[in-house]
Amino acid sequence: MSEESPRQGSESVSRVLSAAELSVIRMMLLGVRSSLDLSPEALSIVGVEDMDDGGMGSIRFVSDKPDRRLGEELARETFLDEDDVEVIATLSLDNYGDLFELDIWKVDFSPVVSLRLKVPSAAS
Repeated sequence: MSEESPRQGSESVSRVLSAAELSVIRMMLLGVRSSLDLSPEALSIVGVEDMDDGGMGSIRFVSDKPDRRLGEELARETFLDEDDVEVIATLSLDNYGDLFELDIWKVDFSPVVSLRLKVPSAAS
């Protein structure tokens, strides 16, 4: 992916959300009710690690809780990448009910160009 989510080799390096990731997550959470503090302030300081996903931009939220596993889906959004290929983003919770992953999947399996949301144009 572009400069929005730097990769650090195969090592897991904890960092905060990029502005683009934060924007995508905030958009995904519109209308979502949760007991978690999902405010922009709370999200701006949460730790994440890049996942080895071929450059699509998936991230895992850092936690010190043991034996974390994928739990339920919190939100899902579809948008177009800059090259007009569909991208599906899924925000998931873990088995403790905490943020677990932002899974980014580009339907043609190519790397994501940008997480800047591109709204599909209406059919004429």
